[in-house]
Amino acid sequence: MLVAGFTIIRNALKYDYPVVEAINSILPLCDVFYVGVGNSEDETRFLIESIKSDKIKIIDTVWDDRMREGGKVLSLETNKVFDAIPHEYDWCFYIQSDECVHEEDLPKIKSSMLEYKNDKNVDGLLFEYKHFYGHYKYIGVGRRWYKHEIRIIKNNKSIRSYKDAQGFRTKEDKKLRVKKTGAFIYHYGWVKSPQAQQAKQSSFHKMWHDDEWMKNNIPEVEEFDYNNIDLLKLYNGSHPKAIETRIKEANWNFKYNPAKVKTNLKYRFLFWVEKLTGWRVGENKNYNQK
Repeated sequence: MLVAGFTIIRNALKYDYPVVEAINSILPLCDVFYVGVGNSEDETRFLIESIKSDKIKIIDTVWDDRMREGGKVLSLETNKVFDAIPHEYDWCFYIQSDECVHEEDLPKIKSSMLEYKNDKNVDGLLFEYKHFYGHYKYIGVGRRWYKHEIRIIKNNKSIRSYKDAQGFRTKEDKKLRVKKTGAFIYHYGWVKSPQAQQAKQSSFHKMWHDDEWMKNNIPEVEEFDYNNIDLLKLYNGSHPKAIETRIKEANWNFKYNPAKVKTNLKYRFLFWVEKLTGWRVGENKNYNQK
């Protein structure tokens, strides 16, 4: 079984993306790792080159900054890298630049890939998610956070990155047939210093919206306001070793205040139903789980 990892990244240093940690967290499972490095305003390419592994293959790309609707440029860039992966690789393991996998989950992920490698009725493998917010000690539990997503796909070029690259579908817009891995993706996109988070938001939303929307919705401030929050809880589990240095160096303060969470009665009722039964009412699943 041959496995190719892949990701995309641009301006990693400028916007403080933990892309090296993301890559290193799944590198042990990969025979090769393709990194699409977009045209950056910093030393992102040198950062990727600094990874001490001969598995790393860099693909230089130019992002189309005119694509400012629905984050489509992210899926276009993801497809560029996926299409560059040679056909001899059986599985393609996609990880975003703010995600990590815990080393304890690597064996079960490998086991799933081996089990379904030759199953023609399985297109991809599904992961559960842990979304961190504000700081590494708080995890999102509200309905705004998606619970599962596809991160491993068969090396079938009829599979395409979907919309803003959150998941995958076929060229015909059909949902992929997936199996659960039982493993987690640790998502750290909402864990940065308030300054870095605000800089990221100002850049990131340009891939979704025009200048008028940006002017009306993204305040010109130096620090991100983490108080516009959903339901959180303290996280008492361990983090992937790949991210430990960042956790030790985190030097900003964030404290969750439940009183500042703005939810209506319907939201809280649906949250209670999910907590009690595990069923998320109205969940839009971007896959068909077998």
